[in-house]
Amino acid sequence: MFHLLDIIGTMAFAMSGALTAMNKKLDPFGVFIIAFVTAVGGGTLRDIMIGNTPVGWMLDLNYVYIIVIGFFLAVVFRKKFDRLRTSLFLFDTIGLGVFTLIGLEKGIGVGLDPLICIALGTMTACFGGVIRDILCNEIPVIFRREIYATICIAGGVLFFLLKKMSLDKDLVYLITSLVIIILRLMAVKFKWYLPALEKG
Repeated sequence: MFHLLDIIGTMAFAMSGALTAMNKKLDPFGVFIIAFVTAVGGGTLRDIMIGNTPVGWMLDLNYVYIIVIGFFLAVVFRKKFDRLRTSLFLFDTIGLGVFTLIGLEKGIGVGLDPLICIALGTMTACFGGVIRDILCNEIPVIFRREIYATICIAGGVLFFLLKKMSLDKDLVYLITSLVIIILRLMAVKFKWYLPALEKG
C-alpha cells in the first residue's frame, strides 16, 4: 500500500507541475523540469534534512520513469485536462494526501519525535508545490489564505492518533490520506480560509 501510494503521489504531482507549466506556456523542456521538481522537490529537501543521501529518486530510477510517464500523460491529454477546470486541483490534492504520509513514515523510520515527523510530512507534501509556484512566478499556495499546509498538519495529527489505536497499517494510511484529500476538497468547495494578516 505504501509503495503504491508513493507511485500515485509522484505521478499526480508530476502531472500537476506539467499542467501548471503548460498554463504558463513554457517549452517542453521547461514543462518537464517543472514536473520533475514538483514531484521530487519536497522529498529531496526532506531527505537532505534527515541525512538520507543520495536522495531517494537518485537511488531508484523508477521515480524518474514515473515522472516521465506523468509528463507525457499531461502533454498528450492536455486539451482534455484544459476542459476540466478541476483537473490540476485534483492532481495536486491527491499528491498532498499521499506525500504527507510518505514524509511521516520517513520521519518515523529515523526515530524522530511525532512533532518533527508531522513537519516532515507537511514539507514533503507542500514544498514541491512551493518550488513549482516560485519557478512559475506565482505566490506559493501555502503562503496564501487558502488552507493547504494546515490540512497536512491535521492529517499528521490524525495519523498518530490512529497509530495509537493499533489499527492495521494499511488502514491508517488509507484513512489519513482520504481525510487529507476530503478536507482539501471541502476547504475549496466551502471557501475555508485562514485570515490574512495585514499591516496596520
